[in-house]
Amino acid sequence: MDRNPSAIQKLLSKSIQVEPGEVPALLWSFSYFFALLCSYYILRPMRDEMGILGGVENLQWLFTGTLLAMIAAIPLFGWVSSRFPRRKFLPYVYLFFIGTMLLFYLLMEERVLAVVVARSFFIWASVFNLFVVSVFWSFMTDIYSNGQARRLFGFIAAGGTVGAITGPAVTALLVEPIGPRNLLLISALFLAWAILSIARLDHWAPKESTPPGRVVTVTEEAAIGGSVWDGIRLVIHSPYLMGIGLLMLLFTTLATFLYLMQAQIIRDALVDSAQRTALFAQIDLTVNTLTLLIQLFLTNRLIKWLKLPMALALIPLLLAIGFILLGFAPTVALLIVVQVIRRAGNYAIMRPAREMLYVVLSREEKYKAKNVIDTLVYRTGDAVSAWVYSGIRALGITLSGVAFIAVPLALLWAWVAYKLGQAQQQRAESPHAE
Repeated sequence: MDRNPSAIQKLLSKSIQVEPGEVPALLWSFSYFFALLCSYYILRPMRDEMGILGGVENLQWLFTGTLLAMIAAIPLFGWVSSRFPRRKFLPYVYLFFIGTMLLFYLLMEERVLAVVVARSFFIWASVFNLFVVSVFWSFMTDIYSNGQARRLFGFIAAGGTVGAITGPAVTALLVEPIGPRNLLLISALFLAWAILSIARLDHWAPKESTPPGRVVTVTEEAAIGGSVWDGIRLVIHSPYLMGIGLLMLLFTTLATFLYLMQAQIIRDALVDSAQRTALFAQIDLTVNTLTLLIQLFLTNRLIKWLKLPMALALIPLLLAIGFILLGFAPTVALLIVVQVIRRAGNYAIMRPAREMLYVVLSREEKYKAKNVIDTLVYRTGDAVSAWVYSGIRALGITLSGVAFIAVPLALLWAWVAYKLGQAQQQRAESPHAE
């Protein structure tokens, strides 16, 4: 292979360290995540508005419905991933969501079902988001080595951020001319693009040789095997995976607290539905623009400078400070600032670092156990924390009180994240690490 760097590699090398043989996979991975998050973020403002229309006081029921849907989906995913090779079951997952997206397109024409469809759509979109992103990162941790993950995951995550910027922009631009219903068709097209990216990556990897520094080849043609419940079993029997599960619970608990605080404050501040939808889209746009800048210029450098343990603990520590400030002044402006910092920090730093925790695991753990943590554990945290939040508010505790309650949880999250980062480094240095 020609070792002279191409123009694309020279351009990429200005922000990341990429080898010539990695460029095609890196660009298709970027494209894959772009299409995936663009598809979701076209729909996200619709989901948030439908949650408010269903009643802010009823959001805990929607979170519970999402959890029940996730519990039903876990064994189905386990069955598919056990019996089909990667090159088949990954597209099957996305084709399923394209089919349900088209079903909602038909149902939204029936005005008499508006309330039921709105609530169903909120639950479906919440399941869709976690499943498609979890499968994406499982694929990434499967084809990239630990060293490559540290160098390339920040840039790959930036592809998702570009999609997350494009999605709200598409929604804001087209929602009035064509209506929310027709946005489903555009979202489905981007999801089809993701399937194409999977095919190109799967076609590319087996053709590569396996010298150091290249994408790792695995037995793509073989099904993973096992039972539909292996993901849960693997998590229960591994202290390392249990630790990641606890990290996910703490993350989603604090994210849910902020989401419910945001819904309440914005509902009280803005009475017009269109204004609220526009504000949600503007928040998404701000978050994702900031995320992109961090991913392109800081993520890889921060992980290199801080090392993985501190990179994982950074955002929880900043969030603890944010909750302290909210405890003293739970205003719209401050809450949005904290939310923007939390979400941008999660997408740009915490998420790429968290996905590195899986690189040192077996292929079965990367797909099955990771999917359980990313979906079932995540939505369990959503549902439980939503009910806890509702109970706290029912007791008469103010938003300031909720913020102060969240501070020790954020500090616990930081400690768990730091210890997991240390454990990952030990596994990566082990002679038996993959």
